[in-house]
Amino acid sequence: MSESAKLASKAGGSAGAAVRVAGAGAAPVRRSGRRPGGADTRQAILEAARAEFAGAGYDTVTIRGIAARAKVDPALVHHYFGTKETLFGAALELPVRPREVFAEGLAAGRDRLGATVVRRFLETWEPADTRVRLVAMLRSATTNDAAMDMIRELLAREVFEPITDALGVSDAPLRATLVASQLIGLALSRYISRLEPLASASIDQLVAAVGPTLQRYLTGEISATDPRGSAR
Repeated sequence: MSESAKLASKAGGSAGAAVRVAGAGAAPVRRSGRRPGGADTRQAILEAARAEFAGAGYDTVTIRGIAARAKVDPALVHHYFGTKETLFGAALELPVRPREVFAEGLAAGRDRLGATVVRRFLETWEPADTRVRLVAMLRSATTNDAAMDMIRELLAREVFEPITDALGVSDAPLRATLVASQLIGLALSRYISRLEPLASASIDQLVAAVGPTLQRYLTGEISATDPRGSAR
């Protein structure tokens, strides 16, 4: 090999080594706009799912839409939750346990149970970050049978059973469903339909108005009677 060729080869090798060294210290290129998998990714997906379900209901929401809101790849949504149905169930997790609410009500006095339940219900759902779960639940229930089935199971487990256990009377299941009907109707009117002046009423006003109705459902007389006073 000629002297000039040797010099050119040496120069080329030095330049290649310099490029390799520079490349070794460079930060890896990452696609912008996407959240990597990590400790907070699951929570971000849940929050995005609640917002999507609250805004559009179960049928309209897609995994891709949830992923876009959470700024993650759709594959990560499937990784953490598998299916939309599983994700919906996880997003419905209640921020308070009804069993604890009824225990508080009984501790405050059986005659105050209705007022306690209404107050705790409203105080739980008033903050915007928890209200989105209730709105997602109610909107989805009105648009999809599978979502309704899941919500029915949730109510049975988290609402009906605690009331039945707390009351300990033979007609407790009927009383529990009456309480649920009142609270769900209140939530629909206040937080979704936003019927005025109910939507702007204070918690104290609603406790005073609705509390006595729940109290009758929980501890009062609910059996039908004929004019002679005998139960039917």
